[in-house]
Amino acid sequence: MVSTVLASNPVQPALREAANLVRSRLLSNDVTPAMFRSTLADVPAHEREVWLDLLWDLDELPDDDPNLPRGCVPYLPCSVATVLEAVQQAGVTSNDVFVDVGSGTGRTAFLAHLLTGAACIGVEIQRGLVEAARARADWLDVRRTRFVEGDAAELVRSIAIGTVFFLYCPFGGERLHRVLDGLEDIARTRQIRICCVDMPRLERPWLVPMPPTSAHLDVYRSTHRT
Repeated sequence: MVSTVLASNPVQPALREAANLVRSRLLSNDVTPAMFRSTLADVPAHEREVWLDLLWDLDELPDDDPNLPRGCVPYLPCSVATVLEAVQQAGVTSNDVFVDVGSGTGRTAFLAHLLTGAACIGVEIQRGLVEAARARADWLDVRRTRFVEGDAAELVRSIAIGTVFFLYCPFGGERLHRVLDGLEDIARTRQIRICCVDMPRLERPWLVPMPPTSAHLDVYRSTHRT
């Protein structure tokens, strides 16, 4: 399946050149968050999706698993603008561990790492997507990132080093409640932030919503005493 972004948008030579430059510096371990943010700022906002796809160099996606568990949703990449907003709103820094719940091909974790220097962990239930993410990260030598295959409802509790958890409409219903129960266990050991994109408001007494910056993103911080 060819990426709809790349298939429907002619790639300008300057856009490809900018992506190639950053990729070559990645391969030389010579990309800092400041350098990456400056480069991204020079890319017109309406071209950033294509530019990131060129940089990640993944124009084919595995088909979604037809046997996804009840409550899970098919893979849908999150927009660059939304990830930028979430990173800023949650105050993500290089000291954080950013956990992308439902990480797909690793695009959001990759972007969050390059923007901030944070360590990133992707959790994804579809094996084909995990393998694609690992292959890209290995090829580009993106350090401080790893991708875990499994059900977040079962695994999230074990990712106790996480400090920022990113949820882009990955599931709902009972599965979401189980994830939040797991996150509460982590919040008893340290303060965490949870970024929710296109999801219903979380009503948990240990979560306090931060002032919203858009209708699509909600960011919460935990209040448990550690």
